[in-house]
Amino acid sequence: MPETLFKVDLTKPMSEQEMPGHNRWHPDIPAVASVNPGDVFRIECKDWTDGQIADSDSPDDVRDVDLTVVHVLSGPIYVNGAEPGDILVVDLLDIGALQGDEWGFTGIFARENGGGFLTDHFPDAAKAIWDLQGIYTSSRHIPGVRFAGITHPGLIGCAPSHELLATWNKREKTLVDAGNPAGPPWKPQIPPMAALPNPTNAVLGSLAGAEFDKVAAEAARTVPPREHGGNCDIKNLSRGSRIYFPVYVDGAKLSMGDIHFSQGDGEISFCGAIEMSGFIDLHVDIIKGGMEKYAMVNPIFKPGPVEPHYSEYLIFEGISVDEFTGQQYYLDAHVSYRRACLNAIEYLKKFGFTGEQAYLLLSCAPVEGRISGIVDIPNACCTLALPTAIFDRDILPV
Repeated sequence: MPETLFKVDLTKPMSEQEMPGHNRWHPDIPAVASVNPGDVFRIECKDWTDGQIADSDSPDDVRDVDLTVVHVLSGPIYVNGAEPGDILVVDLLDIGALQGDEWGFTGIFARENGGGFLTDHFPDAAKAIWDLQGIYTSSRHIPGVRFAGITHPGLIGCAPSHELLATWNKREKTLVDAGNPAGPPWKPQIPPMAALPNPTNAVLGSLAGAEFDKVAAEAARTVPPREHGGNCDIKNLSRGSRIYFPVYVDGAKLSMGDIHFSQGDGEISFCGAIEMSGFIDLHVDIIKGGMEKYAMVNPIFKPGPVEPHYSEYLIFEGISVDEFTGQQYYLDAHVSYRRACLNAIEYLKKFGFTGEQAYLLLSCAPVEGRISGIVDIPNACCTLALPTAIFDRDILPV
């Protein structure tokens, strides 16, 4: 087994770990360990909420989750020899659950706590607990379903430079200040436009005192994907994947967390994968001067060979027409994918699932989302492919 460079105690919050990680992005967060190119090592991770969700039947913990805590990350790991302009090559060798913690959760966030992709249709909190049995999972809260997961880190990336951090904060504040032009100024935007720096509950490794306060005030939240990687929530970043990250600071400062046992494309309920604690085994290397050589702006990756092989799907289409008003949108993939998801949910309700169960399932099962047409004015066409073998009954039309 590879050497474990970052261990977690599941009974303690990240701020009280023997080796604290972090829940913000900033170049000045100290590295917790260093590795050389070619090294293989293991990193343990808490679930993204830092243990706020319990293996219970009540969704109250999802309703009340404190989002200033997330995402808790393990790291940063300093890679010796990595310099700005290089590419950090990261191989995901293995990913799994921590012994004795073989369960996960999927949630619908309450509208008053940020909501999710379909919050106008599902404004209340809901939760499903999943039992992890090897590569398979099932849930007492969504009976009649069993599937193989494609386990992956929802969040992995390198630290930004000070210049890149300033760019993030400026452009995201501009977005928030502009507001939502589609809605009245008195109505809050849900989900919000962006999560701006917030020092409340910031965890910044070993930083303390005035240095902690300075970094906490300007560090970026971990909510979105950005140029460095981050919270990309790409289900195909699983075992055997190779990821190429742009390097912005000396040592790259690689961090990770938010492990998912399984996820559908889009992770539509926001807390929408099967969230879990776990470990990741990694191998790292460096391509000197790789950012310029390959015109890299965002990470690129080569998927691994290990994933569920479902061959039969029922595919739902959606077009860019608002489901409430009938308003026509111009080639809007967001509206189109929402309609595809809603069409699938309404269909599954005909087979005994509640709307909440169907929403949770589409968020965490290995569904395939596609932008199928983006040129046929005025309607974009998005599709959601649902593997039929995950059900214990025939769900095809007859």
